[in-house]
Parts: sequence; structure tokens; C-alpha cells
Amino acid sequence: MKGLFCRAGATDAEPKFVIQETTLPDVLTSYQVRVQVKACGLSPLDLKLLSDVGIQRDLIPVGREVAGVVLQVGPKVTFFQPEDEVVGILPLDSTCSGLCDVVDIDEHYLVQKPEKLSSVCVAAALRDGLSAYTALHTHARIAAGHTLLVMDGGSSFGLMCIQLACYHGVKVLTTSHSPQQHTFLEQVRPSVARVIPVYNNSSDLLPVVLEETGGLGVDIVIDSGVCLQEEEEEEKKFLPHKHDIISVLGVGGHWVTSHQDLQLDPPDCRLLHLKSASVSFLNPEVWTASSAQQGRYLHILKDIVEKMSTGVLRPQPEEAVPLYEATVVMETVQRHPKKKAVIQL
Repeated sequence: MKGLFCRAGATDAEPKFVIQETTLPDVLTSYQVRVQVKACGLSPLDLKLLSDVGIQRDLIPVGREVAGVVLQVGPKVTFFQPEDEVVGILPLDSTCSGLCDVVDIDEHYLVQKPEKLSSVCVAAALRDGLSAYTALHTHARIAAGHTLLVMDGGSSFGLMCIQLACYHGVKVLTTSHSPQQHTFLEQVRPSVARVIPVYNNSSDLLPVVLEETGGLGVDIVIDSGVCLQEEEEEEKKFLPHKHDIISVLGVGGHWVTSHQDLQLDPPDCRLLHLKSASVSFLNPEVWTASSAQQGRYLHILKDIVEKMSTGVLRPQPEEAVPLYEATVVMETVQRHPKKKAVIQL
């Protein structure tokens, strides 16, 4: 059977994506589940992260968010049986590509998929749902009455954060990166308190946030990247400056950042100290990179798919593409990390 793999190039070279033949072992290990894949979400590969955790291969499997049907279970599997519909994220060190017809995965990385939830929908949105849940619950510990600022609310991740926060009674402010996105966010239900356009002038952010919060600032900021210097790239020019984010935080506020290489200068730290505010780094890969909180991870996955099934989380629909277009689509996803794609098998 065929799967999609990444052939990592030299340090500066772009990775190459290739479809290769691959096989599975004849016998499952004790806790493994063999799943026939129905849909697989594509997300950008973090080659530096893989290197940092010691995963170095000539061919790196691509496609980890999978939805499918159980074909066979190992002798000690207790959670699933054949013909169960399941969804999960393959671990970082998996040797299987999620775009194979059949994959082997440990039962502790899977949860049951509600019958009325489509495989394409859940495979496309599972990663962003996990990231939003991790940011809001694990890091920010949201509660009713909090005020939240979501940067780039029109992205798949931003939309998940908005919907999850609104469900918990949080007042949500968000930013838009285009007139079309602004219109879309104003029509989102449940509605956000304010959509702040930053495509004309990002300097509007601080006064609008202070106006909405009575001059107190927000309890939580979730970004999707930070501008450390003047950016020329189209995708990065709307990113907020770190000083703007710190300025909109209220006393005791919490900033959840996706920026891996964030650098805080002494004046930035001083301002955070004056506000008794905190910063945490969002890396949803920790759930599968470590088994320290496996039960909590499964609880989160189960809650996400249930909320998708009941309509609490309503991801933007992604058009499924066939397997033969996977290499071209993955190259686009790798170059533009905010783009989403899902392959239907």
C-alpha cells in the first residue's frame, strides 16, 4: 500500500514529499489497533521539533490526524473492537503514514468517533481542536466571566478558540486580517464582543481593547505568532508585536503564545512583572510526545469530538482532496502553515 513521506533535505532546502510503498507487520503487538483510514488531515511538519526529540529518519511519515474503522485489535486491547469508528492522532515517532489505507496505532491514542460526525470533518479539525483546548484549559484555565483576546480569529485554530471560549461564558474579542474575514467573524454565532480589524492599522488594537474592557485589559491573550521585527511577508505582516500583546493584558493576565523563538527584552519582562502576568508556550505535540498525562489527553480528545458532534465546535468545512494530489497539497500546507487540508481515502 502507498503512504506519503517527507524526504528532509539539507538545512536550507525545502523538504520533498513523496508517495512510497510501505507494509505493515503481519502480527499486531499487545495494545495495537489496526485501522482502515477513511480520512487524514494534513498539517505542516515541524522538522526541528522532530530533530530536537531525537527522531531522525530518511523518510518521515506524513499525515497524523486520522479517522477510520477498526479492522483488528491486539490481544490486550480493551477499548475497541472490530468495526468501531475511531479517530486519533498518530504519535510523533509513528512509522505509519496516515495516508496509508491501513495503519497500526496504540489504543491509547484513539477515541470513539460519534456516528453522525463525518470522518473528513473530524480529521481536518482535530489538531486545531486539541490546540484550542490545550491553550484555553491547560494553560489559561478559562472560567466564565474572563475576557479573552484571540488573534486571527478567522483561522481554523482561532475559530476553535472562539467557539470553545463562548461555550464557557467567556467574553471574546478577536482580530481580523481582511474585510472578508471581518464580515465572517461578525456573523459567527455565538457572537464575539468585538472584531478588531488589523489589516489597515494594527495600532488600533490597544485603544479598542481598553475601550471594551473599561481600561483594565484582557485576562487572556492567545496569539498565532508574534512579530519580533518589521515583516515583509504577506502572511506575517498582520502579526501583533509582542509589546502590543503585553500592553493589552490586564493584571494577573495570561499570554499563550505559539511563537517558538519568542524573545522578551528586559522592558517587556518588567511590564509583565508589574502586571503579575505570565507567558506560556503552546505545543500540543507534548500530548503524544510524552505518556505522562495519557488519561487526560484521551479525555480531551473525547470531549473535542463530542463537542463537534453536538455542534458546539463547528469548524470551517474543508473540501477533501484525493490521494493522488497529496504531494502537491502537502507542499502548499508546509509553505503556508495556516492552510488546512484533508485527504479522503
